[in-house]
Amino acid sequence: MKKGDIFEGKVIRIEFPNKGIIDIEGQKVIVKNALEGQIVRFSINKKKRDKIEGRLLEVIEPSPIEQPAACKHFGICGGCRYQNLSYEQQLDLKKRQVEELIEKNGLSFDIENIYGSPITEGYRNKMEFTFGDEEKDGPLALGMHKKNSFYDIVTLDDCRIVDPDFNVLLQAILKYFKEKGETYFHKIRHEGFLRHLVMRRSVKTGDILINLVTTTQSQLDESEFVNMILAQKIDGKVVGILHTLNDNLADVVQSDETKTLYGQDYFYEYLYNMRFKISPFSFFQTNTLGAEVLYDKVREYVGETKDKLIYDLYTGTGTIAQMLASVASKVVGVEIVEEAVEAAKKNAVDNHLDNCEFIAGDVLKVVDNLAQKPDILVLDPPRDGIHPKALTKIINFNVDEMVYVSCKPTSLMRDLLVFREAGYEVKRACLVDMFPGTVHVETVVLLSQQKPDDVIEVDLDLDELDITSAESKATYQEIKDYVLKEFGLKVSTLYISQIKRKCGIEVGEHYNLSQKDNQKVPQCPKEKEDAIRAALEHFAMI
Repeated sequence: MKKGDIFEGKVIRIEFPNKGIIDIEGQKVIVKNALEGQIVRFSINKKKRDKIEGRLLEVIEPSPIEQPAACKHFGICGGCRYQNLSYEQQLDLKKRQVEELIEKNGLSFDIENIYGSPITEGYRNKMEFTFGDEEKDGPLALGMHKKNSFYDIVTLDDCRIVDPDFNVLLQAILKYFKEKGETYFHKIRHEGFLRHLVMRRSVKTGDILINLVTTTQSQLDESEFVNMILAQKIDGKVVGILHTLNDNLADVVQSDETKTLYGQDYFYEYLYNMRFKISPFSFFQTNTLGAEVLYDKVREYVGETKDKLIYDLYTGTGTIAQMLASVASKVVGVEIVEEAVEAAKKNAVDNHLDNCEFIAGDVLKVVDNLAQKPDILVLDPPRDGIHPKALTKIINFNVDEMVYVSCKPTSLMRDLLVFREAGYEVKRACLVDMFPGTVHVETVVLLSQQKPDDVIEVDLDLDELDITSAESKATYQEIKDYVLKEFGLKVSTLYISQIKRKCGIEVGEHYNLSQKDNQKVPQCPKEKEDAIRAALEHFAMI
């Protein structure tokens, strides 16, 4: 099997997020975007010693569980992956994938349930569309990236995960700029005018905010553009039209300057009995009704909050913080995006909450200045999870319980392994599907610090153990825990035994040494040696 070879095979299972697994001549091949049960043709495009990947060329035979996708763009557009499954099958697949990740990472806890979105179509309250072309030098397009393509754009006229008003407005705006002969911003030549179209909508009120993102390489007829949009027949109401100028070379939505062409630059969304002000660049869950399901589980997992101090790290616009503030002594939210923090402060005032404090800054740095120990921690980090150094500082709060909300299960598993090393275990866990039709799923986990409740008396004859009195003062695990807590370093039993020998503490003759002849044994680095010596001093072993 070599790069470029073409094979056919049956997908035996799907690994998170969308990795079809095929067995070819006893070798595991990963083919993305294939579905369990399909027979596919694929070409080998990556081959490493421990991994072989293939590119899907054709579905020869559909899976028995497949059904026709409702969206006519499915299979071409890169936005959705599971629209050819019933919603029940989507939920079952996502739950199985997360359960397999738990087992694969050596963790052991049960997923209580997976909770579906209240609606499975038109659920997104925000969408970022991109200007481009469907093929090189083709006509102007506006929509989503084609599957597996960085450049080609699929024009959407019937996207099923957004409100129908978005489809109407998208088509009108595309037609307008086609007639004007405007060009899109070319990612390689760095030439062109049109970049993105961002639309946001309040599910509870129907208010819509439109933000056109362009370069400064052409001029927009602002009044004509506004009048064209306001003339469209939609069910909702356009309350604001904005124009963001962005000459940055990166393919991201960001603002050098944002002008309000019509109305206002915000609208209000409602969760429970609270109101949240949403501006063009505010973070807010993209599935409003699904967010209520998610936050119900967070509130349930947090449990009793009366007279308790809660830290909500990665708070965004403070939705979780404000939801908990009404039943807590005080909530402190930390968020790196300053605009989101300002919005959170205003939202708290609007919701008549005076026990919320919001701090702008990186969690990694801000936690150093949070002197008061919280009773409960709530963590809702971005997709890549928690920075390793921030994770150590969070663990050092030494709270009894914390609730971790994750939008990427693989990042969550990595962080849970660190929490486990620090003495936390998963007490409860569930999934909430915020993104029907896609590969994504949210996980809510309740972590509990494990402290011994019972004492078991055991008689030991120390004469039978090959240890000194000094060695018996602290276990290897206690030394590991101390080094992790105080220095943020992980050390192995082998390294600890090496430093014990250097310090004159007797250990077993062959303790943790390789049994192979001439096997090279890794030596403890200087930084870790200093940390282990500090631990031995702490436990009065040297």
